[in-house]
Amino acid sequence: MRQVNSLKHTRWECKYHIVFIPNYRKKVLFGKIRQELGEIFHTLARQKESLIEEGHLMSDHVHMMISIPPKYAVSQVVRFIKGKSAIHIARRYSGRQRNYTGQHFWARGYFASTVGRDEQVIREYIRRQEKEDKRIDQMQLV
Repeated sequence: MRQVNSLKHTRWECKYHIVFIPNYRKKVLFGKIRQELGEIFHTLARQKESLIEEGHLMSDHVHMMISIPPKYAVSQVVRFIKGKSAIHIARRYSGRQRNYTGQHFWARGYFASTVGRDEQVIREYIRRQEKEDKRIDQMQLV
């Protein structure tokens, strides 16, 4: 059964598959940063009345399926999540490495796609992403 959310005068189901990367697609999302970012993303999404339903952090990109109410633009929510998480990373890790430069941690753009009827397919894609990346890397070595 599909979950339909509601606001005061609206019933809605707006889910998006979002992908974004760190600057220069550097492989920096591992260790403590990776552990903290999941919780931070969920907290920031809740501040915009959104819900991350599925997500996976790769070493060089982020996949998430997020439910966003229609009163917010997708770009507004993604910009908020990327901006606030970059500030958190800068404050927490800037003393350790010079690459964490605040708001310049994430690359400017992102990929967004509506989920629609393919929700289960996208959930599976996000879950299998790490295995698929490793398989592709192995094929390129041969």
